Amino acid sequence: MTDATVYAAGVLCWRETAEGVKVLLVRRPDYGDVSVPKGKRDPGELLPETAVRELREETGIEATLGAPIGDTSYTAGGRPKFVQYWAAEVLGHQVETARFTPNDEISAVDWVPIAQARRLVSYARDREMIAALADRIRRGAARTFSITILRHGKAIPPGDWDGPDATRPLLHRGLEQAMTDAPSIAAFGPTRLISSPATRCLTTIEPTSRLAGLPVKAAAGISQDAHEAGRSKAAEQIAKQLQRRQNVVLCSHGPVIPELVEAIRHGAAAHRTGLQRAASLATGAFAVLHLTTETTKPRLVEVELHGGV
Repeated sequence: MTDATVYAAGVLCWRETAEGVKVLLVRRPDYGDVSVPKGKRDPGELLPETAVRELREETGIEATLGAPIGDTSYTAGGRPKFVQYWAAEVLGHQVETARFTPNDEISAVDWVPIAQARRLVSYARDREMIAALADRIRRGAARTFSITILRHGKAIPPGDWDGPDATRPLLHRGLEQAMTDAPSIAAFGPTRLISSPATRCLTTIEPTSRLAGLPVKAAAGISQDAHEAGRSKAAEQIAKQLQRRQNVVLCSHGPVIPELVEAIRHGAAAHRTGLQRAASLATGAFAVLHLTTETTKPRLVEVELHGGV
């Protein structure tokens, strides 16, 4: 991709009904097509934020993102375009509270059975995504929970700080990274926020805490001090989250993050590259690891990385 690339994001919404699983499609009069909801990224957004914003604006639905379901690249208006899609299960109350008014951009929204949706959509990429969702449902991998691993933002270098390492603050760039990350982390619907007690970690996760309306639990076991003293509790922390099967964010340090990722690695050979990248996050970046809720032992479905720029 080049600087000229247009980035966009979309959401393949699905829900269980008495008639079976249905997916949400939109009709666009300007294009004369039927497609999965999507839209262009606004300046300053990461793509998960784009996805939930565009879904809300186009359909009125407030959704929590599940695992990525596909992406596509093509040329539009003479420029390269990249679109990332997520799956999202929509519950009854979310459908009931959605407010949609037909407009020039979207003339109608329809909940359509999967088999019919594959015939209705105008584009092969949408048919492929709907088929991938059907396959996940068949394998018990459609419902997932997420473990988001966030590396603290850019901080004052150790050599430029006279106090204890744990008190090193973020640079202005680190504060910007924290603000940019927060809406996209919130798009995955965290229910728990856990952080190293180091100042640079607590400051990084604070915008997410405010946006999600959740407190931050400080956990010394995932701090850099614990790691360097041989007292890391990273594996134990991951074991707790695998047992809880709830969406959680863990904010920690570069040396600790490989331990967190390693604790999720079992049975995930197909995601080796994604896990390797997750283990070496840049400052201010985060990885979202999606695991099944419908199997006896959680299995990794997808790994995605964002931020850190």
